[in-house]
Amino acid sequence: MYKKILVAVDGSHTSKQAVQEALKMASVTSGTVHAVFVVDTSPLFSYAGYFDPVALTDALRNDGRIALEDAQAACKPSGVACATELIETGQLNDDVAHALQRCAERIGAELVVLGTHGRRGVKRLVLGSVAERFVRMSRCPVLLVRGSEPQEEA
Repeated sequence: MYKKILVAVDGSHTSKQAVQEALKMASVTSGTVHAVFVVDTSPLFSYAGYFDPVALTDALRNDGRIALEDAQAACKPSGVACATELIETGQLNDDVAHALQRCAERIGAELVVLGTHGRRGVKRLVLGSVAERFVRMSRCPVLLVRGSEPQEEA
């Protein structure tokens, strides 16, 4: 029962809540948490602006390393085994949800835990929903953790 648990992290408060839920599940099943951060390079392929796309990609990778270190630090006190991985989208038409799906299949994830920001309206239309796209294509159970950023709760 859910020995290999994939959790997507992005450094947000919501993804930290998702890590906590993955830890709860893994501690019950003596499972392993596999934290993954996806660097979405696809928008950078068509970017022709002022900033250097290589510098932007490096900054995203650094953010990913920090988010993965946080996930690993969260696992340590509970004694849950934790693996971390930084992956990148591959092609111009690739997206975070597809990259997560490939990772889940490759590691044999039995459960995927995703935080969802619960955006609605124009924000959702513009930003999309990684969680929604992932759920539509997932081949394994998915636990969605509804979260909100601390400043939105007030």
